[in-house]
Amino acid sequence: MKKFTLIVMTLLFVLSCTNEDTNEIIDQSISNTDTKTQELLSVTEINAYIESELKQNGDVIWKNAPTNVLWSAVVHGEGILSIGYGDEGQSFSEPGKKSSNLITARENVLSLVQSGEGLLKSSDKILADETLNVIDAEISNFTTILALQNAEQIRYLDPSYGLYLEEKVSVSQQKSAGCVTSGENINSADYRVISPNAWLPWNFDIHNVTQAWDYSTGAGITVGLIDTGISASQNLLGNGFNDGVSSGRTVERYGTYIDSFWWWASGTDGPNDKCGHGTQMASALASPRNNDLMPVGVAYNCNLVAYRGTEDVVLNDYHERKGVSNALESLANRSDVKIISMSVGYPWSIGNVKDAVKYAYSKGKMIIAAGGTSTTFTNWYGVIFPASMSETVAVTGIKDNGYNTCDICHDGSKIDFTIVMQRAANTDRTSPVIGFNTGDKSYAGGSSIATATTAGIAALVWATNPSMSRDQVLNKLKQAGEFYPNPDSDFGYGNIDALKAVQ
Repeated sequence: MKKFTLIVMTLLFVLSCTNEDTNEIIDQSISNTDTKTQELLSVTEINAYIESELKQNGDVIWKNAPTNVLWSAVVHGEGILSIGYGDEGQSFSEPGKKSSNLITARENVLSLVQSGEGLLKSSDKILADETLNVIDAEISNFTTILALQNAEQIRYLDPSYGLYLEEKVSVSQQKSAGCVTSGENINSADYRVISPNAWLPWNFDIHNVTQAWDYSTGAGITVGLIDTGISASQNLLGNGFNDGVSSGRTVERYGTYIDSFWWWASGTDGPNDKCGHGTQMASALASPRNNDLMPVGVAYNCNLVAYRGTEDVVLNDYHERKGVSNALESLANRSDVKIISMSVGYPWSIGNVKDAVKYAYSKGKMIIAAGGTSTTFTNWYGVIFPASMSETVAVTGIKDNGYNTCDICHDGSKIDFTIVMQRAANTDRTSPVIGFNTGDKSYAGGSSIATATTAGIAALVWATNPSMSRDQVLNKLKQAGEFYPNPDSDFGYGNIDALKAVQ
């Protein structure tokens, strides 16, 4: 079965692998970690701790971990610790406007890190964000982490630790998650040709998107996309963005992902997609209503601001997390951006990304995030981060035979909406999108494509009255949901009727 464009892909299947031997490792690990003595744990022991936390609490709160677990995770990972300071709820502050309380908390963190690691204040191994109340530091000493755990006004201590997934899944599997750059043949039953000469994906009709276009095409609304970027080889997302009847709009590309060994590097790897996932999401959201026999996007007249914030869909290292965090900050600071689409994520929460989501939310942005996709055990593992946050709108994908999730899509109480995106009779047939290269087409599925599709519908709604608030737009989406006013425990408000939403 071919690859989907997915969130987390094969990664979460590891959570289903617990057997008697694994249980023994977890039990031994927990007994080993019930101490603050300096003992470097093995990767297997750290992973057993993570697995236990996920199964018991659904998240990993590293600040509360035994010191040797946290220290070992830092040492075995990239040696970087993200330190969120301030009181609970103080995720961010406007640049230059930090309260005296926050300044004191920040200086205390800097002092603890500098003294513990023997660093100067000007060290390039310490990076303080100007907006988010977080400091990233290169840490190697056990005593530094112990001091930070015992300090006041510490909201989180997050290691940049990706070895949990890397140990369970091969690197080639992990880093290919969601990445598709080759073209595919599209079944003729999965599209129909509309004027001027564009392909309409089969699932758009299910959500009454074509009827909604009589009222809105997304014109005047700017949507931010945080993903793997946009392919430089796809003309319809470049110079051809105003092809066909799409006109008068703009597409912008930026890069915040740092493809460098040095975590403090100031440069980025540029805005161009090398994975393919971001290109597919941009297609579903905003591909032009073209004259080239290529798939059209939901909001074919909206503006698009695409950020390459990550290498693939899994936020598994410092550069990806910082890249996504920086992209959120940048989009939050743009008054023209109304919606942010995020088809990326991770099994547990990430402090600096969480802070950035809250900052963007405070600026009135509607943040739409993928509920998660994995190969197995989706029946017990809930919505992934950041879709699990109350500040985001969580979306998942379902089949065309009722409320059955796509083969590997997650559902649960955190889901707000669903999008039909997979054929029940042939699960390889999902939503047609333009491909990585000009002239190519491919299929895209999972909660990823459901999220981008929902972002497009939200743009259609907002364009009917750009002065509406986020809450007003969200309420229209809810009212257009199949289960309104009584959301389902697993599927939220269900499928969105785009026509109803824009009327």
